Amino acid sequence: MTARDRPDTIANPWSARVVAAQIPETGLHRDIEADDATRVALARIAGLRDIESARASFDLTPGRDDRVHVRGRVSARVGQTCVVSLEPIENDIVEDIDLVFVPEGRVREFAESANNDEDAGRDIADALEPIVNGVIDLGRLATDALFLGIDPYPRKPDAVFAPPSSAADPEDHPFAGLKALKIDPNSSRKKKPTQD
Repeated sequence: MTARDRPDTIANPWSARVVAAQIPETGLHRDIEADDATRVALARIAGLRDIESARASFDLTPGRDDRVHVRGRVSARVGQTCVVSLEPIENDIVEDIDLVFVPEGRVREFAESANNDEDAGRDIADALEPIVNGVIDLGRLATDALFLGIDPYPRKPDAVFAPPSSAADPEDHPFAGLKALKIDPNSSRKKKPTQD
């Protein structure tokens, strides 16, 4: 999920803003961790039972033309429900991040430039994110990565689907009722009149 795919109508409870212009030339390292209230809000948005922990580590490196390369890793432990047994299950999420942020009004320009550069390739164009109002929100970035890493069909390792154990009754099928309506084929023949 990228910022362009994300519905901005959803409030983001996890925020850690960095002003792009204040990132030193040598780069910036940031570690962030979601507090209790933030984890509760994130779990509610994601439809999770709970989020036990959520943290992220980022390295921001400024580049030419006001771009900022952001590399990092998001890790979390989330509580879900097994789709087979319906029992509680905990899953660990680890997502790597490698994106290039560019000024909001110049995303298209950078994307076209990357597409035309054979060395850059399409991967860079697809990894472009906007710097909105001069700010990169690492919390929002971590939230996107966390949500992307959630298993939509969580399953306990030993969970096995077992069909109902009762044996099927041979009389219990859709056409069982027709059996009672069965007509004797001999009774449908017309009897020949007898001669005296």
